Amino acid sequence: MKSPSSLEVRPTSDRLRETLFNVIAPRIEGARFLDLCAGSGAVGIEALSRGASNTTFVDRSRRMCSLIKANLDLCRAQVEQSEVVQAEAADYLRRVITQPLGAFQPWNIVFFDPPYAEDYMSILETFGAHSSSLISDNGLLIVEHYHKNELHDEIGSMIRSRKLKQGDSMLSFYEIITSPSGTRTYSRRAP
Repeated sequence: MKSPSSLEVRPTSDRLRETLFNVIAPRIEGARFLDLCAGSGAVGIEALSRGASNTTFVDRSRRMCSLIKANLDLCRAQVEQSEVVQAEAADYLRRVITQPLGAFQPWNIVFFDPPYAEDYMSILETFGAHSSSLISDNGLLIVEHYHKNELHDEIGSMIRSRKLKQGDSMLSFYEIITSPSGTRTYSRRAP
């Protein structure tokens, strides 16, 4: 797989990627996967190789989108199982949210790995406010971030269920908050 030559792009390390897929292994088969701020596409391509039904790759850089397509060709990934979109993460999510009801099937797993200097909260708040439009029931939002960059434990209708630290990187796993009856709720806090 080809890697970006730019120091502005920080690919997920092989070791962290292995840890990630060990954790999500029971959920990956047949999953709809979103690789948001995809960079080289290594995480999304690995999702495909491990049985995801399809992967959407989103990156703002035209150069990175070309690299993702080249890596998909190198790995002989099925073109019909992937979509590469050049867009800012916030713009892309806004387009998805505004689609007519039923026009979009939510993802089962979202991997969000922006440059460490980026503002994570606006994207996380979008997921928290629109989780039912973006993430399936029992779905996961996984955020890779610098370990000293503290993220909230609860964001809208999502709660952090797990944190894994490896080197300078941290993976935060968010799930949709559900009530004992199985319906989605929007906060665990008492009113």
